[in-house]
Amino acid sequence: MVTATVVKDPSGYVSFKCSGHAGYMRKGKDIVCSAISALTVNAANSIMTLTDSGISVTENDGFLSWTFDGTCGREAELLMDSLLIGLKSVEEQYGKYLKLEIKEVKP
Repeated sequence: MVTATVVKDPSGYVSFKCSGHAGYMRKGKDIVCSAISALTVNAANSIMTLTDSGISVTENDGFLSWTFDGTCGREAELLMDSLLIGLKSVEEQYGKYLKLEIKEVKP
């Protein structure tokens, strides 16, 4: 199962972490893992390329995370909102393979 965790505080998004393997099918044929990977990698690349919000990214096999280096700007917030829409859609169809958590923390 893949677990995706978004951390927010009252000022906006703080970080994102995604870990695990979906296990829907064997490696190379796993459409759930592919969908999650495409959504998350695209979001990270888009934030880094299209916005002024800096992120520190860590990536390994079955793991991707980033933390905003400061305040998450409006453009990055929109991209994060879009990521959540995509991940929620995957979770609705394949909830056995993806768990999405949104954590609200106090500063």
